[in-house]
Amino acid sequence: MTDIVERFFAGDRRALSRILTRVENGTPAGRDHLRQLFPRSGRAHTIGMTGSAGSGKSTLTGALAGELRKRGHRVGIIAVDPSSPFTQGAILGDRIRMQDLVLDEGVFVRSMATRGAIGGLAPAIDDVVAVMDAFGFPYVFIETVGAGQDEVEIAGTALTTVLVNNPGTGDDIQALKAGIIEIADVLVVNKADRPGADILVSQLKALLALVPSEGRDPPILSTVATTGEGVPALVDAIDEHREYLDSSGGLREQRLQDARHQVLSIAQRILLAQIRRDTPEETLAGLVGQVADRALDPHTAAERLLDRERATEAV
Repeated sequence: MTDIVERFFAGDRRALSRILTRVENGTPAGRDHLRQLFPRSGRAHTIGMTGSAGSGKSTLTGALAGELRKRGHRVGIIAVDPSSPFTQGAILGDRIRMQDLVLDEGVFVRSMATRGAIGGLAPAIDDVVAVMDAFGFPYVFIETVGAGQDEVEIAGTALTTVLVNNPGTGDDIQALKAGIIEIADVLVVNKADRPGADILVSQLKALLALVPSEGRDPPILSTVATTGEGVPALVDAIDEHREYLDSSGGLREQRLQDARHQVLSIAQRILLAQIRRDTPEETLAGLVGQVADRALDPHTAAERLLDRERATEAV
């Protein structure tokens, strides 16, 4: 075991930060660290905070962390911010909104950029969650970027998914159609002190009636994150969902689904990296040109890339 991993297991936050950086960047050292840390993960309650932009996810996440600290729990937070499509950089504004938590030794906030990934998350999110889990945080929050109807990747990462809504957007239900609402384990109407909150709650109840149920209907709670109103009840609902997973046998099934999602996602990234590494630029440019000229369809072009990769591996 390396010195930095020993310090990590001793609770050194600097070691945690350095390992997270290496893991997020996909370095060989980061992968070595993950191999050593992964067996000690799997204990944290991972909570996904998702919803449309402007729904108050960051403020609500901070309020939830504050309530859990009052209850004596340590909390890890991973805040994902959108990246520039040109520089891949990010402003990391979510972390700015959580400045009140930075000085609390019982809270660790890690910001990540999407780096072009879709689904509201970042490519290395599962690895970063595993590291935070192994560090010993009993609660790890994953806050996505502003999510749309089909951005449901968080369900493959978190045990409990909280969908945050707010009234007065002029498009309340449109953003909740099939897709994202089906992954919600807890529904929240945040900014409930605004006009239209009661109407939105009623709309959500009506919408849930159209969603196939698997034995548990997601509760609908109202919160005002800026004042803390409704936050203790939301923490209780999150804990109740974990208890439901434990008692129903759903936790094992959830872990299997999450593991399948992770393995296939990583395999996809590895395969794409290999194709990019092993394919000469002129070969790729030739296929791209044929597709652009409509001389070749993109499926056949992709199959030729895969065939070429298999031939390279066979040699």
